[in-house]
Amino acid sequence: MAPSAMDTTSKSKEQQDIDDWLPITSSRNAKWWYSAFHNVTAMVGAGVLSLPYAMSELGWGPGVAAMLLSWVITLYTLWQMVEMHECVPGKRFDRYHELGQHAFGEKLGLWIVVPQQLIVEVGVCICYMVTGGKSLKKFADVVSPNGPQIRTSFFIVIFASAHFLLSQLPNFNSISFISLAAAVMSLTYSTIAWVASLQHANARGAGAVVEYSMTASTSAGRSFNFLNALGDVAFAYAGHNVVLEIQATIPSSPDKPSKKPMMRGVYVAYLVVALCYLPVAFVGYYAFGNAVDDNILITLEKPRWLIASANMFVVVHVIGSYQIYAMPVFDMLETFLVKKLRFKPGWPLRLIARSLYVAFTMMVAIAVPFFGGLLGFFGGFAQAPTTYFLPCIMWLCIKKPKRFSRSWCINWICILVGVLLSVLAPIGALHSIITNYKSYKFFS
Repeated sequence: MAPSAMDTTSKSKEQQDIDDWLPITSSRNAKWWYSAFHNVTAMVGAGVLSLPYAMSELGWGPGVAAMLLSWVITLYTLWQMVEMHECVPGKRFDRYHELGQHAFGEKLGLWIVVPQQLIVEVGVCICYMVTGGKSLKKFADVVSPNGPQIRTSFFIVIFASAHFLLSQLPNFNSISFISLAAAVMSLTYSTIAWVASLQHANARGAGAVVEYSMTASTSAGRSFNFLNALGDVAFAYAGHNVVLEIQATIPSSPDKPSKKPMMRGVYVAYLVVALCYLPVAFVGYYAFGNAVDDNILITLEKPRWLIASANMFVVVHVIGSYQIYAMPVFDMLETFLVKKLRFKPGWPLRLIARSLYVAFTMMVAIAVPFFGGLLGFFGGFAQAPTTYFLPCIMWLCIKKPKRFSRSWCINWICILVGVLLSVLAPIGALHSIITNYKSYKFFS
């Protein structure tokens, strides 16, 4: 028997009520500047402080090329995703996997996108738990160098305690003030890093020699370090996993599609990204050469108050970044619980589900505090596709540009670069893991 009109109406109303409760689709009144600082917070990670070290393993020529090429390619693929958000009239693809389902089919699109998106988002959340805890510890050590030595695990718990509270904020718009603070902090500590590096370079004597040769003594070591550094640079631009979810919060109409304010915010965000990444990478490498540490703030030991401030700015930034990357995970989790398992939407479900997720990421961070070293390996299989070439493949499937046209050629070049990154970068990361495994300590 066919469903009655009343049944259909009731079902659509129930579906609408659920969509109004879910975090991605519950609020669509964001301004263009929300897009700007959400994208800055998502993209500029604390990994910016390791870019001078990556430059030391790449050298000037390849390093500058990798930084600029990654900036251009990821801006292009992000523009593609913004354009495809409303590529079907009257329909919005509010989530990355929804666009994947449109491009590849209902089941295949889900299996292609969701596992990779979850690897990146959950992995980044765990990594930021570790980063937040370590930055708090660095702050405490700098402020009180003669104080008692407290394990990193305790600082991770302190950092996580903030997220048990902040994770209850319902959607992207409700965390906009946190995201704004995080974006400001990212620009602040990046500026501290490169200005202090430049001051160091100007203060050194005329006879001081800075070495720019690669650190590894063997050709194999240099090759593996090169690949690992290439991955570090390439994966520094990784906001694509949340871009459609951010765009979903912006209002849209046939006369005023969401892509216009969204791209205005993206352009501002990429300008800020360039102001953060390029000076830190180039000035930091220029000032210290191959003597730079994998965190430029460690190399910059003085002035102590400035380094302590920069570490606290990192903490504020990764608090915002954690929330940005956790929100799509919350959306997937709550969608599954409400639509598949038929739980009743409400604050008790949200409190339990989100608190369990925060507790999970905290426990993994405590157990595996070297998780950031592993993320380069696992992230290579997911971050390169979702950032560099999956948007291009979707574009070819949906837009179907003419073979050998400019659009067709550009997309295939991006796909080739992305595939090479997803193959080569994990090789370098795996070598780094094997080399450093003796220094890895569980529950440290």
